[in-house]
Amino acid sequence: MFLKLLLTSVSAFAAGAFALPATSYALQDTYDYTNWLNKFTVQNIADPTHGFVNYVTEAQAQSLGLIKTIGSQVYMGVDNTTILDPNGVGRNSVRLQSNPSYNHALVIADFAHIPGSDCGAWPAFWMVGPNWPNEGEIDIIEGVNLNTYDQVTLHTSSGCVPSIGPGGQSGTPTGNSDCGAGGGYTGCGVVSGSATSYGTAFDANGGGVYATLWTSSAIEVWYFPASDVPSDIKSGTPNPAGWGTPIANYAGCNFDAYFQNMNIIFDTTFCGDWAGAVWSSSSCSSMNPSCNAYVAAEPQSFGDTYWLVNSVKVYSVS
Repeated sequence: MFLKLLLTSVSAFAAGAFALPATSYALQDTYDYTNWLNKFTVQNIADPTHGFVNYVTEAQAQSLGLIKTIGSQVYMGVDNTTILDPNGVGRNSVRLQSNPSYNHALVIADFAHIPGSDCGAWPAFWMVGPNWPNEGEIDIIEGVNLNTYDQVTLHTSSGCVPSIGPGGQSGTPTGNSDCGAGGGYTGCGVVSGSATSYGTAFDANGGGVYATLWTSSAIEVWYFPASDVPSDIKSGTPNPAGWGTPIANYAGCNFDAYFQNMNIIFDTTFCGDWAGAVWSSSSCSSMNPSCNAYVAAEPQSFGDTYWLVNSVKVYSVS
């Protein structure tokens, strides 16, 4: 009798009756050309990163053509025609924040084009909580000047010191272990190993998808060139378990204590605390010793400094 029960149990296990429940992902929000400005607020604010930029209002952005739909895609760009005073207000651009906020999510962003690798430019696609840095920040796409390698970074209050999660990561840590170092400004970054993960190289490769999974136990970011997007993402039934090694795989931090109520942000600034800070050590400085002066005098350099978004989809995690 015992043997019969044992064999029955083994058979049931093999059939999956005792398997752990799989994580499921239900579509929560879709941001696309049909609802973009209903789902995002255009932020006419001073740049928190001290860039040479003028974030315009929604009405200004539309009248200037800085936000528009092109077919079934959303365009968000910058002024690329006006010569400016380098001591003035900065180049017109847009910054958007999602109206919904999230606690845990799978965020899948599909891009036809992201801002190019342009001297002075500092674009970013990211998430942030309202009480920075205490409710966290996840930088998903970010780079400056002539970068072609994306950098993923977490910013928190002091004490979140992640390890690399199971399965590893393909990116390289920037060297700082505490995501709250420098009052949160330094963060803990991971640089992608893919030469097409950012900027001009990303665009020349046909665009692609960034997927970010945020749970209690991990924050992971994947990049897929357009030619390699998993079929489950295309079909709307995402399954990160089958996606392979992410760029960044943060584990070992109490993420629920450091990341809360996060909104999605798009912005493109110029110079400022990063692009400006490294200007003198980049080849860009050979064209002008001043980042602000270069950005002011060379509007034509920013013709490809724009986002062209197919969609951003947010899935709940359960």
